[in-house]
Amino acid sequence: VCFKYKKTGKKNVIDNINLHINSGEIVGIIGGTGSAKTTLVQMIPRLYDVTEGVVKVGGRPVTDYTLKNLRDSVAMVLQKNTLFSGTVRENIAFGKDDATDDEVIQAAKTASAHSFIMRLAEGYNTMLTGDGANLSGGQRQRICIATALALQPKFVVCDEAVSALDVSIQAQIINLLQDLKEKQDLTYLFITHDLSVVKYISDRIGVMYLGNMVELADSQEIFDNPVHPYTEALLNAIPTTEDEGHKDLQILEGDIPSPVNPPKGCKFHTRCAYCTEICKQVVPEWEEVSPNHFVACHHKLTKKAEA
Repeated sequence: VCFKYKKTGKKNVIDNINLHINSGEIVGIIGGTGSAKTTLVQMIPRLYDVTEGVVKVGGRPVTDYTLKNLRDSVAMVLQKNTLFSGTVRENIAFGKDDATDDEVIQAAKTASAHSFIMRLAEGYNTMLTGDGANLSGGQRQRICIATALALQPKFVVCDEAVSALDVSIQAQIINLLQDLKEKQDLTYLFITHDLSVVKYISDRIGVMYLGNMVELADSQEIFDNPVHPYTEALLNAIPTTEDEGHKDLQILEGDIPSPVNPPKGCKFHTRCAYCTEICKQVVPEWEEVSPNHFVACHHKLTKKAEA
């Protein structure tokens, strides 16, 4: 994907995002409230259309797809595990009107939802006609995953897909997503604010701030050698019980600027401990600072010394 998105009469909400996701890869996107993570993912299935640039899926611009074909290719698993009012079967078959009972059951089994539904009552018929409102949060999220898989997509966008679940259920869903990736050769874009989750599941991690990608690198590299001050600030705000030389918890100071009226120059300069005059005037370039490690910053942090 490489694009901008601008609200009518406003400045760019998404600005100069350049991101390529390889087949079979999990790319995690992190960033605080107002970083436009959700706007980014909503442009892939064309819930929003870009105002400049192009979004491609499978090498084809999304505008070349019919909306139905695009929905078949790109599945979304959202934060609130929301099921519409209707039966479990209707929810899983959503978007595939000609889905057979066998296809629905197989999708439920694949998403490990089958055993949960079967606890509601005996028999497949009752399973399919059961009300989704009777399911717990974890069960509902499995049904949402089954709904996504029913169309047999190759690309799955997960937008805060586990944030509403307790820790033990989060782990089950994350392990399920990884297992499905291997079995079905899926590609994921995984949006989250939870750094422990994104570190565990992602091959690469992108860091967003106010509609810009400020850093992109392999998962372990982001955690071991953050180069952008915002990435450093995010990592320093993670509580830990481990002995890390009595690391102090650091909270990022200052309010987040308006996403539609951001400051001039580097958007992060109003909260950055390393800010100088150039940061207030000049937008930093997107650069590759080491193999597959990209950053946009005037004052790149030096890498940590090897142990």
